[in-house]
Amino acid sequence: MKKLVWKFLNYIGIGGMIQLQLKSGLKEDGWFKSFQTKTSIDVNGNALAWYNYGFLRFLSTRLKNDFEVFEYGAGNSTIWYAKSVKSVIAVENDKQWIEMLTPKIPENAKVIYKEINEKNEYLYAIASFQKKYDIVVVDGRRRNDCVMLAVDYLTTRGVVILDNADREDYQPAKDFMEKKGFKRIDFWGISPIVAINTCTCVFYQPENCLNI
Repeated sequence: MKKLVWKFLNYIGIGGMIQLQLKSGLKEDGWFKSFQTKTSIDVNGNALAWYNYGFLRFLSTRLKNDFEVFEYGAGNSTIWYAKSVKSVIAVENDKQWIEMLTPKIPENAKVIYKEINEKNEYLYAIASFQKKYDIVVVDGRRRNDCVMLAVDYLTTRGVVILDNADREDYQPAKDFMEKKGFKRIDFWGISPIVAINTCTCVFYQPENCLNI
């Protein structure tokens, strides 16, 4: 009887959708919950960086508690990183988003507001703290410029992460990093909230903090 039911469901074209809801990687990862809430969270409701699931799995096992992270663009990723690293500093240009996010930010994370203006306050926020970072995440505004500047603020083993790297607009950043001698790995897959494949890439040097 069970086989007949599934045969019928597949015949009318909804068997796959039902299977995904009953038991699947998407369910285990919490994709349906993220889609319903429009929030990047896992199956237990915990904050997730808005990367594809393949990259999340790769990165989560390589973060260390002495890493210092800088983010262009704050969000659930700020909370997610803070659980595993020493400190996170994120720059954001949306005041309302910062106000909503601030109560959720742990003590080892900080979100600063900088405008997108002719003074390049947002772009040069990374220089405000006179330090270098193990990871610089570029997931906000002016991504090409942010990637190009980030190389000056990396530790000797630092890496740059560019999200939505599939967009043609960000080819200048890729070209720049290649000329600088950085290698690149592209991670493709479905991510929380959305149902399309996206790409997150890592620019790294031969000796790097992620042991690539």
